[in-house]
Amino acid sequence: MDPTLVQNLAILVLAGFLGFVVISKVPNTLHTPLMSGTNAIHGVVVLAALVVLGLGVEGVFNEIILVIAIIFGTINVVGGFLVTDRMLGMFKEKPGATRGEKEAGR
Repeated sequence: MDPTLVQNLAILVLAGFLGFVVISKVPNTLHTPLMSGTNAIHGVVVLAALVVLGLGVEGVFNEIILVIAIIFGTINVVGGFLVTDRMLGMFKEKPGATRGEKEAGR
C-alpha cells in the first residue's frame, strides 16, 4: 500500500474526528450561525474545484469526482444562505403587529 495513501487516510480520519469534537461542543444557540458561515466558506472549495476542472484533469474518473464535488459544494453553499436568511427572518418585526403581540412573540 502506498505510504502517502495511508497518511492521507489518517489525516482524513483525524480531521473528521476533530470536526465532530469541535461541533459537539458548540451550544445550540450558536450552531445555526456557525454552520451557515462555514457553509458559505464552502464556496471557496467550489471555486477551487471549478478552477481545477477548467485547467483540465487527466482521467474521466477525476472529472466525475470533481463534478460531484462541485454539485455537493453548491448545494452546501445555497443551503447555508437559505438557513441564514430563515434565521434572520425570525428577528424581523412582523408588519401590523401590536406591541403586546410583539412581546408575546406572536
